[in-house]
Amino acid sequence: MSRNLAGPHYISGLIFGGISGFGITAGAHRYWTHRCYKAKLPLRIILLICYSCAGQNSIVDWVRDHRVHHKFSETDADPHNSNRGFFFSHVGWLMMKKHPEVLSKGKTIDCSDLLKDPLVAFHQKHFMWFKIFFCFLLPTIIPPYLFGETWYTSIMAICFVRYVVSLNSTWAVNSVAHFYGNKPYDRRIRPVENAGVSLFAMGEGYHNYHHTFPWDYRAAELGVSLNVTALFLDLFGKIGWAYDFKVGSEDLKKTMIKNYGDGSYHGRIEDAKVE
Repeated sequence: MSRNLAGPHYISGLIFGGISGFGITAGAHRYWTHRCYKAKLPLRIILLICYSCAGQNSIVDWVRDHRVHHKFSETDADPHNSNRGFFFSHVGWLMMKKHPEVLSKGKTIDCSDLLKDPLVAFHQKHFMWFKIFFCFLLPTIIPPYLFGETWYTSIMAICFVRYVVSLNSTWAVNSVAHFYGNKPYDRRIRPVENAGVSLFAMGEGYHNYHHTFPWDYRAAELGVSLNVTALFLDLFGKIGWAYDFKVGSEDLKKTMIKNYGDGSYHGRIEDAKVE
């Protein structure tokens, strides 16, 4: 395997890792699950292709599991309930049968809005072909054909290293960001703020904020700081492909910090309304 750290396989891995990450964070999470903003057709197509590069579950399955996670967080109905331990919340939940409560409560989650979108319905119907082509075939073909990389190196870097890093970056939001960090907005819940997770998961590690204000398109108060997803969404907003961005109310934020935060918030909250 090439030892050149700037080799085509590394560059391709980083590029496709970022593309797949954007599909998860901006697409499956902030757009399809939480409807934090609206997207015009060109951006919706981009999100769908980027999500396909991630090689995870179908959009409908991903959204259903995440909506259940928010509605029944840290209960037996939570697919990756962190009360069952770090390993379970990270990857263990994907290695065993779902708890009966997950299946029962999952049936109560309304995902009809997804299949009303013709793009999502088409993706759902042909999901496996999208996954195989955009996650494995296309990223693997590019380094050998365009840059003369060996097939072995390309397969190892793209299909294994890139894929494993991408999956673990997503899973870290469910595990690390529920165990290690502070709780400036709501100390009563398990999700925490973890900058390390935000670095690898493109801004998804500000999890205490996200669970307190799940409708905020930034998934954080910090805007674009370690939040590549918010940066790109703002850029798409400037060209009109993304619009109607939802953000957390300043008054509500200050109230939550003052009443329920763990005291780790570094901003000014003197004028917060206490209820």
